[in-house]
Amino acid sequence: MNFEKIIKELREQNNYSQSFVAKKLGIRQSSYSKYEAGKSRPEYENLVKLARLYDVSIDCLLENELI
Repeated sequence: MNFEKIIKELREQNNYSQSFVAKKLGIRQSSYSKYEAGKSRPEYENLVKLARLYDVSIDCLLENELI
């Protein structure tokens, strides 16, 4: 599974909207939607925030392993 699918699946499993996740990251919803579409990648700071939000490791997000 690739990064885009992982973050989308995690978001859906937690019943979060893209807008909610974007607010948690401190970015616009349109910027977050580009992550899920594979059009851009988050910087390290936002990877950390995503990992904390979903209670997974950064490795889980980057190595394509859902635990």
